[in-house]
Amino acid sequence: MQAKGSTMAIPPAIVAGARAGWHWQWKRLMQGLAPADSAGHYRRPASDRSSVEAPDPADLAGRSGATLPRLIVGRSCPWAHRTWLVHRLRRLDSTLTLLMARADHRQGRWRLAPAWLNCDTLLQLYQHCGCPPSHRATVPALVDPGRNGEHPARLLGNDSAGLCLALNRWPAPQDAPDLAPEPQRAAIERWQTLLQPRVNDGVYRCGFARTQAAYDQASAALFEALQEVEQALSGAGPWLCGDQLTLADVRLFPTLIRWEAVYAPLFGCTAQPLWTLPALWRWRQRFYALPGVADTCDARIWRQDYFGALFPLHPSSIIPAGLELSKLVMAVPPE
Repeated sequence: MQAKGSTMAIPPAIVAGARAGWHWQWKRLMQGLAPADSAGHYRRPASDRSSVEAPDPADLAGRSGATLPRLIVGRSCPWAHRTWLVHRLRRLDSTLTLLMARADHRQGRWRLAPAWLNCDTLLQLYQHCGCPPSHRATVPALVDPGRNGEHPARLLGNDSAGLCLALNRWPAPQDAPDLAPEPQRAAIERWQTLLQPRVNDGVYRCGFARTQAAYDQASAALFEALQEVEQALSGAGPWLCGDQLTLADVRLFPTLIRWEAVYAPLFGCTAQPLWTLPALWRWRQRFYALPGVADTCDARIWRQDYFGALFPLHPSSIIPAGLELSKLVMAVPPE
């Protein structure tokens, strides 16, 4: 559509040709960014290392800080955020060191800040650990540097679900919470079976859909799942599995805390604002208020990394403004 005040009209044929050319190129770029099936539905690649190797607790107890394993996370990645939350909630600092990776938009990879084991990027670290070239250098990643040179550095795991379970068993202070207690494990698994495809992946299925039909299906499944969460929290709570915070809550929070900053404006998750789900809104407030959780949340970096890096979805790379996160989360929804 011609801008008001323009003195030069672009011929319709050129507009149509440019649109067709851009759409063709967009599909090629999207296939590299986010694989899809023939119907245009986004399909998340499987993790390279779904199982997690955990060091012997007695071995960890005798290590110095320099030889402790590292949990490598990136602030903008919701999968890494899950593991960071478990690390924070269970206060694992004395037995597991956190290492922050930074998204490099120009190179399309994770950089380590600071460098570790003479590696400046996560890809170099994966190579240093002897990972095959087929492994995608992703966060989160759990790496053991070896103890006093006795064995080379190893990638212990990079699947967030497996890592969360491993970190829940990781040596921790005596009063650290158990986020997967035996009586709640069946309920945790039921929630994770619902949340992973329809909510955690669901927002990406909306944002990375190639067709209107694929988007419509993803959006409908996403908000149906959120309605199930709303109903469960309205009837019980305060957490998904009842009185105790569990890994089910940890799985959901990184997605919902990014909602207004990223998933609604960029991925089109707009069928219903979160404040219209009052029990879910209060649940997010409770989680955000837990000690240490707010420090893991940075909406400015989320907007910077999503809007700045996902070129096929946002070619201008202009970073939009946003309300300060704590004010947004703790706001009282309108009646």
